[in-house]
Amino acid sequence: MGKASRDKRDIYYRKAKEEGWRARCAFKLLQIDEAFNIFQVDREGDVPLIVAIDLQPMSPIEGVIQVQGDITNARTAQLVIRHFDGSKADLVVCDGAPDGITFTGLHDMDEFVQSQLILAGLTIVTHVLREGGKFIAKIFRGKDTSLLYSQAFAVCENYSPPEGFHPRDLHRLLEKVGSPSGGSHLDCSSGWLEGPSKVYIPFLACGDLTGYDSDRSYPLPKEADGSSYQSLDPVQPPIAPPYKRALELKKASAQSIRDA
Repeated sequence: MGKASRDKRDIYYRKAKEEGWRARCAFKLLQIDEAFNIFQVDREGDVPLIVAIDLQPMSPIEGVIQVQGDITNARTAQLVIRHFDGSKADLVVCDGAPDGITFTGLHDMDEFVQSQLILAGLTIVTHVLREGGKFIAKIFRGKDTSLLYSQAFAVCENYSPPEGFHPRDLHRLLEKVGSPSGGSHLDCSSGWLEGPSKVYIPFLACGDLTGYDSDRSYPLPKEADGSSYQSLDPVQPPIAPPYKRALELKKASAQSIRDA
């Protein structure tokens, strides 16, 4: 998909570039903040500790500790926990998706993998989130919902572990079962879980009807001088995207055809 085409079809992709955000998900976090004040903290004067984790390499961000690794891997989870050195976080956000938001189309499989990511994030939460803190996670709302509403964010407020709970209790989620890549790693396994409590969670649509619809196309605006809209590059392109090798092979194949 060309830049201009995607600018028309994805309004938040275009707006993120125009307003200086690295990713379109910044708008969803802003909407959630308007409803839940997730960035409001009670501490004053402290230098914030921010730890980011991603499966792919990240371009540096000033003041942010970056960890490259698989969040479902026990060693990676332990590394993140060690960075907090016993201190507690006010907010944990899990915006992960299976393999860089590459879905199989098999809803049961996608929902299962996404659940594994959330469980891994929850394991970290039990070690680093302060009581009263907030946990936000991307979820799939189930196989019987339409594609339009299949993705949502769960906002958990006022974290309060039950009496007698210890974070080590959830380390069983990170059992040695073998990684998808075939390596001998410690990955998330939830097969031992039994009888989860059913809780009905109210659904809240953030934003309002005056906002943009992320599922429709918008015409590109004209420049101030009346000329055609100039598509912008992303604020920070991926530095090592998983599709990089595929693009290199495609270019090499096209070059070979031209040279033939």
